[in-house]
Amino acid sequence: MNSVEPSWDLYRSFLAVLDEGSLSSAARTLALTQPTLARHIEELEASLGGGPLFTRSPRGLLPTEAAHALAPHARTMASAAAALIRTASGAGDAIEGAVRLTASDVVGVEVLPAILRDLRAKHPKLSLEILTSNQPADLLRREADIAIRMVQPTQSALVAKRVGDVMLGMHAHRDYIKRHGAPKSLDDVEGHALIGYDRETIAVQALRKFGLKLTREQFAFRTDNDLAQLNLIRSGAGIGICQIGLARRDKNLVRILPDDFSFPLGAWITMHEDLRGSARMRAVFDHLVEAMSAYARET
Repeated sequence: MNSVEPSWDLYRSFLAVLDEGSLSSAARTLALTQPTLARHIEELEASLGGGPLFTRSPRGLLPTEAAHALAPHARTMASAAAALIRTASGAGDAIEGAVRLTASDVVGVEVLPAILRDLRAKHPKLSLEILTSNQPADLLRREADIAIRMVQPTQSALVAKRVGDVMLGMHAHRDYIKRHGAPKSLDDVEGHALIGYDRETIAVQALRKFGLKLTREQFAFRTDNDLAQLNLIRSGAGIGICQIGLARRDKNLVRILPDDFSFPLGAWITMHEDLRGSARMRAVFDHLVEAMSAYARET
């Protein structure tokens, strides 16, 4: 193995090729030339001494076993490099610089924009990076600085503040109810066009808890994307589950069997304890706690 430790630029190029699947796409992503990317991959392979990281195929560049083994370590480096840049962007007690936030798809797209608009109106020197995903970002590896989570964090190195319960309920568009009527009981629900999962989800577990023994085949519309489910409800396609707070903001959505079905999702604002000394992190954390507590109370 080469005694010279590979530079971060080589790992960054490796990740770009891994994610894009070709030298040309990776070069466009990094604003580099294709020969530069190829040289970076060759230098990394020579430095590591473990053989090729990619093989050519009709579908592009395919990662080898060595590349798969290297990938998680390179992604940790990428997260650390991004965290270093965010940390350096803020100075002392000033509320300025970059903060990376993560939230579920629905919260990130439907709830956070107005909250962050108000936050930046108070602190116009903040730069806010938003990662929306139902897969929780690893705060310990600094994939994000602050997270809105619907699962209680358990790591001792994290600071978490519970902001209440975000309630889920069944809803349908007024047009759907006008065409098909509203179910009179939970047993009647199974006779309607239902919007649900393709694979097992928390919402399905909630339905079973309330006595609805639904199977995948009984859903007229199946998707594991929460935003797709929400927009199917909004389109009048059928009955589905969404956050009550969101539904209340849309005059066309009607709550179905409110006395019979509601399901709480606890919500926490979370960050790494090492960030408590940063004025901008505390400002963002406190704003999210206040705003998400107010949103939870809407339900």
